[in-house]
Amino acid sequence: MSRSPATILVAIAVAVSSIALLQNLVIPLVPLIQSEFGVSADAASWTMTAWLIAAAVATPTLGRIGDLYGRRATFLITIGIVAVGDTLAALAPTLGILIVARVLQGIGGALFPLAFGLLRDALPRERVTGAIGIVSAVIGIGGALGTVLAGPLSDVVGWRGTFVVPLVAAVLGAALTAVVVRDSGSRAHGRINAFSPALLSIWLVALLVPLSTGARWGWTSPLTLGAFVIAALALAAWIVNELRAKDPLVDLRLMTAPAIWPVNAASLLIGVGVFAFWGYLPQFLELSRDAGGTGLSVRDAGLVLVPMLIGMSGVGFAVGRLNRYLSLRTMLAGGAVLMGISAASAALAHSEPWQLAIAGAGFGLGCGLAYSSSAGIIVEGVPADAIGVATGVNANLRTIGSSVGSAATGAIVFGTAPHGTASGFATAWLLVAAFTITAGILVWVVRTRRPVAEPEEICTAEMADLA
Repeated sequence: MSRSPATILVAIAVAVSSIALLQNLVIPLVPLIQSEFGVSADAASWTMTAWLIAAAVATPTLGRIGDLYGRRATFLITIGIVAVGDTLAALAPTLGILIVARVLQGIGGALFPLAFGLLRDALPRERVTGAIGIVSAVIGIGGALGTVLAGPLSDVVGWRGTFVVPLVAAVLGAALTAVVVRDSGSRAHGRINAFSPALLSIWLVALLVPLSTGARWGWTSPLTLGAFVIAALALAAWIVNELRAKDPLVDLRLMTAPAIWPVNAASLLIGVGVFAFWGYLPQFLELSRDAGGTGLSVRDAGLVLVPMLIGMSGVGFAVGRLNRYLSLRTMLAGGAVLMGISAASAALAHSEPWQLAIAGAGFGLGCGLAYSSSAGIIVEGVPADAIGVATGVNANLRTIGSSVGSAATGAIVFGTAPHGTASGFATAWLLVAAFTITAGILVWVVRTRRPVAEPEEICTAEMADLA
């Protein structure tokens, strides 16, 4: 098989699709899992929380390992772990085994930064931005598609059978990557200080667990507040350790460079908005008309989401061409603002499905622009031997943002009614608009104060600052 840029891109995109589908696949399946194992909704929800925590810890850690020891080998090993998790999830005899399987699947979150590094290593420079846009589109589409397809697919093959789809993608992606992708990039120097991943794990777990379960524990309960205190203390210790370490896991000085930090801050805010909108839109579409919803079936609600998926994929695949006319920062700022306008329109006009289909299409376009351009800015803005950890941090911030968005939206929407109210959804979507528009303004304002330099200039300037 040829090692052309097109085949390399296809191989990496197929592999990434395996984990992209798993991001939200379990969300519609929780009631089925709860029923089969005879457990509470709180216990079944750990199938989502376990994935989230594993992805948050593994993404920067394996990104750094890839930078140090080779991205291709790390990429293939990670896909193998995901395939094992898929198989175990399909066969899990108990909820505990299923949660272990979800942890293994969550480790696959590291595929995202590793994929961006492989693209920069393997492709000609003029093809990198477009390729990153396509893979970013696959990530976004997979997340939304997992939510849309899980319900209908489980009706046909059962909830266990839904894991076969990402398993096939993982096996095929691994085979293609092994054949057509070479490990040709530069590697970082140093080692991994085991203390850094340990502290990272502690503060991420202590933060994400209460964000995911705080609504059930109670936001002012000692358990929730205690977890947040542990997260704050562990985060402070991790920052001190990273700043003092000779070989930090995450180079915080590089992450705070003017070319990088606005993008990371915007990714956090966009992460809040993304899950709060598309994660809860199906539930509003299925809400009865008596409660202010549109009263659609699961199948029809999925059809309403199709314009969002089309918008997201269309702009993601076109970002390389758009970059000839618009800078990546302009696309990021414009995409975030478009997401905000679309969310606001959904909040103000949502009585008919077509109104939400139009809002979803605009949100998908904005999300595709934001995802694709933010990854491109990070890849172009850091030295080649720091791509894995830098893009891992960026992906992690979106993950943390998604957790915040999920927790906040759940509290707003279901705080007064078990199935939600139209006014609750509208309020949540207005907050989505505020967060995403703020992200766009932030990126644009910092951009006007300091234009983005060429990649070589950024690398040279930042390395000089670190010297």
